[in-house]
Parts: sequence; structure tokens; C-alpha cells
Amino acid sequence: MLRGVGEDWEVREVVLDPPHAGEVLVRMAVAGVCHSDDHLATGDVVPTPEVLAATGMPAPDWFPVLGGHEGAGVVEEVGPGVTAVRPGDHVAMSFIPACGRCRFCVNGQSYICDAGASLFAKEMPSDGTCRRHLGDENLLAYGQLGTFAEYAVLSEMSVIKIDDAIPFHAASLVSCGVSTGWGSATISAGTEPGDTVVVLGTGGVGMNALQGARAAGATYVVGVDPVEYKRDSAKIFGATHTAASAEEALPLVSEITAGVMADRVVVTVGVLHVDLIPLALRLLRKGGTCVLTGITPFSEPLVPLILQEMVLSAKQLKGVLYGGMNPRTSVPTLLSMYRAGALKLDELVTRHYRLDQINEAFADLREGRNIRGVIDFAHAVPA
Repeated sequence: MLRGVGEDWEVREVVLDPPHAGEVLVRMAVAGVCHSDDHLATGDVVPTPEVLAATGMPAPDWFPVLGGHEGAGVVEEVGPGVTAVRPGDHVAMSFIPACGRCRFCVNGQSYICDAGASLFAKEMPSDGTCRRHLGDENLLAYGQLGTFAEYAVLSEMSVIKIDDAIPFHAASLVSCGVSTGWGSATISAGTEPGDTVVVLGTGGVGMNALQGARAAGATYVVGVDPVEYKRDSAKIFGATHTAASAEEALPLVSEITAGVMADRVVVTVGVLHVDLIPLALRLLRKGGTCVLTGITPFSEPLVPLILQEMVLSAKQLKGVLYGGMNPRTSVPTLLSMYRAGALKLDELVTRHYRLDQINEAFADLREGRNIRGVIDFAHAVPA
């Protein structure tokens, strides 16, 4: 859990209420260490006083927070009315709940399900009461999940049954980073055979954007990252070319496209500073699509854009959540590709950690030493 911006993660004993109607108790096996969790510690996703004053937003009541939004485990108990899973089922998490009933779910856009309004609430979306307590404090669980814990009480909308033969680490990765990266390059960017695709940032999300772009038939895939280890790894996941920065990529992309520039640009950097966006658009051809998957800090609300260039060149700048994928279909689809050898997941895991090594895991993430780290819980093998 995390008490506030700039604090270290703490391992504490948390009291969980039993699952209520429409909820399940899951024994966690593996949790992924994703940059989105680190945004809580660094404050990137926390609105600044200036933003609150300008927008009239209420000050968020997020801390203390139980972290973790990638994970997989075993259902231990179900509450009344649960039909999707039963005790003993293996499940992957989805930080985007999918109710299956709202206008967005029935329109094939469950990645923006109305239940997502509860992602930063301490109360459960099922009945508006809290399940997680630290002494007399109620705890928010990041993304209504909180996978950095041995057990989690979750809405039925947030778990997806998987085949028992799927390794927990693979299911954990697909619950966020893999789906987000893959979908960003395929569904959201619309990559087509013969395209040139540039992926800015080749971490746990960007590597999967590389895989998605190649699977969609891109001829050239350029992975851009300042970390040499990640550039070298990018070639394993589908990059045909690499560059250390967007500036360095400009002449490279111009050369391989005979001056036309990239058909798609996918921005998956860990922290998206606004000065990168004009460079991403310069890498893009006229009529091309640039998708923004990375998180921009609240302290950088203004984006410098030359709108005439966007209009006259018909360029598209597109925000993306969960890669534009629907978790109840994308998770089983990607896991079936993994089992068939068409998707690299094992290769994404650079290091396994114990829960008490959580701060070491985030230090490795910040320093670029991992593609993806995972936390293995001591009881990961089903009883």
C-alpha cells in the first residue's frame, strides 16, 4: 500500500470483508509491476492544485491506496448472484470492469464501460460500500483491483475466467500491459499490411505494440527508446529498426519511407511529456494516425500543437485506453495466441520479485532494467 505521493510502498496487514452480492474473493498468484502504479507514487496521475482550481474538480481522496492492477489468481469464494466464475476457477484481472449492459459495452466499447467511473473510488461498484480496511481507514484499491495483496475482493465485472493450463504470469501480463500495447498498434492505430509503424517507448506496453504491429502486417516497425537494453530487446518482439530518441528516428523513418514518413505512430512511453507529441506528429505521414497510450502528468495540461499542420495534412491524434480492446474477448484471444506460439509473453518477464521487494521492483522499473517485473506470491501453486 502507498500512503501518499513520494512515499515508499509499505507491506501491511489489511482486513478484507467477505464478498457481497456480485463479488468474488480471489487468492492472488502473480501481480504485474506496471508503470501505471508508479504514477501514484510520483504523483503523475494526481491532479495538481492548479488543475483543481481551473477545472473545479474535487480534491481526490485516494490515499492510502492498495496498489496493483495487473494480476491473476484463483477464486476462493463467490458472493450471492455470481454466475461468471465459481470457487477453484483460475482468473485474470481487468482494471477496466465490463458490466455488459451499459451503452458502451453493448456497442463493443467495454474499455470505456460506465463502471469505470468507480476506478478511483474506495467503495465497491456493486453496492457503494468498502471492503478493504487498514485499522479505521478504508482503502482504495487501484483500478478496483489492488493486486499487490495476497487476497482481493473484487467485482465479478473485473475478473475473467481463464484455462487452468495458462501460467499465472502470462494471464497477469495480458490483464493490462499486453492488451494495451497490442490493441494500441492494431485496433486503435489501425495498422495495415505494408505499413511503417513507429513505437515510442519500448517497455512493458511498447514491446507488445511492436508485436501487434508486426502481426498486423507492418513492413517496417521502428522501436524508439533511450535504454540500449530495451532497444536490443525490441528486435526480439518485432522491431525492424531502432532509435534512441524521436529526434534520431526522424531521419531514419524518412529514409526507409522515401520521405513519406510513418503510417502509424504509437506513443507508449512511461511518462508522456507534452514536448514529445509534436515530434510524434512530425514522424507521421499526412493522413496518418498517432495514438497516445502513455500518461501525461497533470502538471503538464497544455499540449503544443500546430493545428494547421494537423488539418492541412489530415493527421489524427487519438487518445487510447486499454488499447481500445474489450477485456472479455481480448484476454482469451491473446492467451490462445500465446499457447499457439504466436505471442511472446514469457520473454517479457525480466525478473520475479517477492512482495517485500516491491520497492526494489519499482526502482528497477524506473531505471529501465526490466521489460516487465512480476510479483510471485508464496502460495502461487493452487492447493
